[in-house]
Amino acid sequence: MCHFPRLLDCREDADLSQTDVGNILGIDQRIYSNYETGKRKIPVNLLIKLAELYGTSTDYLLGLTNEKRPYPRKK
Repeated sequence: MCHFPRLLDCREDADLSQTDVGNILGIDQRIYSNYETGKRKIPVNLLIKLAELYGTSTDYLLGLTNEKRPYPRKK
């Protein structure tokens, strides 16, 4: 498994705790912690919610791009 340092960076930039993010996602803080460290895979639906929460793209969170801005939405 890989860890997701950008999750930590985005969370800290948003001045949120792991507990805060867990509450927003409806999961326990320990589960969220395991996502940040890569001990658990992030379900796609939660990855999308995290990208929306942090105002970025899933690709950015996954390290596939360095562009922090989200892609334009299709109409």
